[in-house]
Amino acid sequence: MSGPDAALADALQIALEARHGAPVVVTDLRRLSGGASRQTWAVDAEVGGTPVPLILQRTRGGAAPTGIAVGIEAALLRAARPAGVPVADVVVSAGDDALTSIAADRLAGLGDAWMVLRRVPGEALPARVLRDDAFAAARARMLDDCAAALVAIHRIPPTQVPELEDVDRLVRYREVLDGFGDPQPVFELAIRWLAAHQPTVVASGVVHGDFRTGNLLVDEHGLAAVLDWELAHLGDPAEDLGWFCTRAWRFGSPLPAGGFGTRDELLAAYARAGGAPVDAERLHWWEVMGTLTWGVICMVQTATHRLGLSRSVELAAIGRRVCETELDLLRLLPGPDPAPDHAAPAPTGEANHGSATGQLPPRTVHGLPTAAELVEATREWIEGDVAAATEGAVRFHARVAANVLAMVERELALGPAHAVAHAERLARLGFADDAALAASIRAGDLAGRQDEVATALGAAVLDKLAVAHPGYPDDPA
Repeated sequence: MSGPDAALADALQIALEARHGAPVVVTDLRRLSGGASRQTWAVDAEVGGTPVPLILQRTRGGAAPTGIAVGIEAALLRAARPAGVPVADVVVSAGDDALTSIAADRLAGLGDAWMVLRRVPGEALPARVLRDDAFAAARARMLDDCAAALVAIHRIPPTQVPELEDVDRLVRYREVLDGFGDPQPVFELAIRWLAAHQPTVVASGVVHGDFRTGNLLVDEHGLAAVLDWELAHLGDPAEDLGWFCTRAWRFGSPLPAGGFGTRDELLAAYARAGGAPVDAERLHWWEVMGTLTWGVICMVQTATHRLGLSRSVELAAIGRRVCETELDLLRLLPGPDPAPDHAAPAPTGEANHGSATGQLPPRTVHGLPTAAELVEATREWIEGDVAAATEGAVRFHARVAANVLAMVERELALGPAHAVAHAERLARLGFADDAALAASIRAGDLAGRQDEVATALGAAVLDKLAVAHPGYPDDPA
């Protein structure tokens, strides 16, 4: 290995030798895709001549923190195993006693926050877990496996991880929304409903915080390991069940509980596994909260790109997923369902360019090709040549980039008409902009006009989805 990878491999070898007290050779080190705030690497090593597959996780340089520190996560994983949670074993992590005699500069290649885990065989990609025949038997038992794992998580003694916090989400999200300066009327509507219907406080316990399809490693027998604990905290254990049912984690399946079963089946499996009873009303509240949480996370992640903390086309694109959560919230809250047959305004921008209609669009003051044609040509090149010539993380980001350009094409075509329609909707409600509407919702000034407000917001959300994700309203909900 050479360059930065060599420094990383050298530091990793030193840490592993200190942990095992035996010679270690790092034979392969490869970056895996995914992760907004952390880097994940697959590591092949030989410890005393025996092959050992490992995973290295470390905080991504410049990334805004999105959860607990790696050291706290390592401590939590070490507490989870004896509680009965299927997890990857922590081999060594920053700050371990085994490393105290090693000079800091010799481990510098690993960064300040990192941990090494045993690599567990299995599949986490939702499309494969939910659809491939190879996992048919596993799917049949996943709901029971997940329920048992959740019960085990919720019985981890909080005293074993005293650094975990219990935060009032509603207060936090209002602070986050105010900090962005990006008014979100639908989110304000959801926060008001959540505040008015908050369940009775239960005993606070350890909550995984991101227990969902995609963070569950599955083999042919069922659940092999629970991954990605960085959002763990203290709170109502029912939060994990509501998050598991959030639409974002069904990946096209009509089954709401992670794509594996119904809500009632999840609650029954959780009770069978020894969990404290959770009723449908409490689960619904936490599903609404989970949907709001995902929307706020999308805003936070795209802000890290916009602020220059971690420039990434993936992080840039995720901001346009906020409208997905807006639709989901409107469908979960009382009020009229956003009409799937909403009459979208006719395109008035650079629509219907030549490849679609055979008629070339008119010349603009900037000449030809038009902006829409340039975007289209770039997207086609990425979808074709770039995708064919790349693999792994680069190919994944090429797909993201192509989707981004498709969004831009649709916005060029639909954006002007959408802007006019939205201004008219706001005027009918008596507001000049979204900021004024959001402030009025927060203040409770529209208590007698809920259906009127929800109808206007639903139309606005469907327009946004027509640009960001046209098929989303018709996907299984």
